[in-house]
Amino acid sequence: MTEPAVLHQIDARGVATVTLNRPEVNNAYDASLIAGLHAAMDALGARRELRAVVLRGAGKHFQAGADLKWIRAVAAQGAAENERASRDTALAVHRLNALPVPTVALIQGGCFGGGTGIAAACDVVIAADNAMFSIAETRWGLTAAIILPQLADAIGFRQVRRYALTGERFGAEEARRIGLAHEVVPLAELAAAGERVVARLLANAPEANAQTKAAAFEFAWGGFGDEVLGRLVAQHAAKRRSAEAAEGLASFVEKRAASWATG
Repeated sequence: MTEPAVLHQIDARGVATVTLNRPEVNNAYDASLIAGLHAAMDALGARRELRAVVLRGAGKHFQAGADLKWIRAVAAQGAAENERASRDTALAVHRLNALPVPTVALIQGGCFGGGTGIAAACDVVIAADNAMFSIAETRWGLTAAIILPQLADAIGFRQVRRYALTGERFGAEEARRIGLAHEVVPLAELAAAGERVVARLLANAPEANAQTKAAAFEFAWGGFGDEVLGRLVAQHAAKRRSAEAAEGLASFVEKRAASWATG
């Protein structure tokens, strides 16, 4: 029997662990992983004892962005199906961003594309020293529209302008320098570092933490309303069905440079 794409459990302290569980494809997201994130948040949101959430990725990598084979299949469908896929994805990240309890992401290996949006949506990010990041959607003729608000909050407009336009990879220390990661630790110490942060969170009053987080959202790009969400979803879905995206995704499947790549 196939394991779920997202696992979740909660311990006696009220600390939940949510695990992205598609290690065979480096936890790349598809419909199953997105649905799994929603299901985990539905289940955990019903638990009154919930105090904190730790998010991790199974295997060698945290989250390698979109499963481009799935993206290509979605792009071949109609406009409504594409908007639905974009909205489900955007809402998963938005819900994670707005959870009323503190969230801690533990990042190892690759954290690409949508993975950076997931990281930016968490309150505390601890990166292993082998972590590698990128916002590379434009390489494939796509846009990162639905995670740009969270990234703008996390690393600022200036850094988004560089890394979302170049698509270049950057390491854990650079992620810390620009604000995407709060702490960098050896890979073997990643879980222990997460436990130290969780202990600090549990020492604080849960309602006060929730109110502090909610108040901070009043000043955040990531606290957008339905109108902005709708516009970002529409842009994200339309770009997936564009001729440019078709060429970018074909270049991925065919393992060749896209037509616009020079040098």
